[in-house]
Amino acid sequence: MGTRLTFMRAFFIRLWRGVRELSGDSAYEQYLAHHAASHPGQPPLSRQAYFQRQQQQQWEGIKRCC
Repeated sequence: MGTRLTFMRAFFIRLWRGVRELSGDSAYEQYLAHHAASHPGQPPLSRQAYFQRQQQQQWEGIKRCC
């Protein structure tokens, strides 16, 4: 019974990580990992500043709806 619970727990953890990745919810954690590896010694953006930057990049080029 213990093996089955371990398997189910691991399955749901992987499923939850996949859902977070697909929805973009884990983007800030991925940014922090990249920033730590690529830019050591520089402070990373706060969660709020990162979100604002992402929104600006996403909507920067749109000038009209059609």
